[in-house]
Amino acid sequence: MVSPSDLTDSAPAPCPARPEASGPGSDDDLPRIVPRRHVGRLLAAAVALLLFAMVVTSVVRNPAFQWGVVGGYFTTAAVLDGLLLTLWLTGVVMVLGFALGVPLAVMRLSANPVLSTLSWGYVWVFRSTPLLVQLLLWFNIGALYPTLGLGIPFGPQFVTVKTVNLLGPALTAVIGLTLHEAAYAAEVVRGGILSVDAGQAEAAQALGIGRARTLRRIVVPQAMRSIVPTSGNMLIGTLKGTSIVSVLAVHDLLYSVQLIYNQTYQVIPLLLVATLWYIAVTTVLSAGQFYVERHYARGAARALPPTPVQRLRARLAAHHRSLSSLSKY
Repeated sequence: MVSPSDLTDSAPAPCPARPEASGPGSDDDLPRIVPRRHVGRLLAAAVALLLFAMVVTSVVRNPAFQWGVVGGYFTTAAVLDGLLLTLWLTGVVMVLGFALGVPLAVMRLSANPVLSTLSWGYVWVFRSTPLLVQLLLWFNIGALYPTLGLGIPFGPQFVTVKTVNLLGPALTAVIGLTLHEAAYAAEVVRGGILSVDAGQAEAAQALGIGRARTLRRIVVPQAMRSIVPTSGNMLIGTLKGTSIVSVLAVHDLLYSVQLIYNQTYQVIPLLLVATLWYIAVTTVLSAGQFYVERHYARGAARALPPTPVQRLRARLAAHHRSLSSLSKY
């Protein structure tokens, strides 16, 4: 049996007092951590900047580019009209392409073998055929179907119209680009839906939620994280791909520029006008794509991806801290 005196004798001795911060062994005596100097990285950056400066100088100072002519035609009425048509064509094709691509993706994922096979066949045909060939086929559709009619299937027609009067160059471009875009949009949407964990749909089914509502309220919002980046690339590709409609004499940006340099013979400056407009619009679309991706990234990470302004501020703050630490030595 243990006595109270034994407990008193076995009590632990009090801990010695900690030395003051100013005494020996304090944090002030520890060596400071100095950031490592990446000499190779600095040399590579210097060489890259030198090469970039040489390229910019050669482009700016080369008189063959005729930058004065570029500035004179940059905001002319013909060029701006072509730019507006290009933007309108891009927007219409993307909206109609995804409006047709979403049902095709749902059909492809359907358990119905007829719907799945028809969707697969559509995607296979339109992805296997060059876009230029499709546009030329639609432009010459009158040779295959001189008239189009509306009536009873396999029966009499109530309304008929000549194809030549119905399909002009602009409408032909919209139809050809939309059908081509829908095939790729279907694959983008299908890939986004398949990227969502199957357990999400199984949990919704266990709760008694219908298939259509599960797809609309649970699967698609999560699939947007995979759909948006590819859709943004498709949008930019469609913007540049609309230049191919110039072969149909559609007055887009490229065709408007071609009409001007066919009269003035100033080919390089007018092509630079079109190039600069494409770069400007693509830059705006890329910025919009970044913020849309950032919006749908909520909930997938602990913190949202930093914006370019936030990233620049962080780099400037890190650079300021590194300079402050070096200045102490």
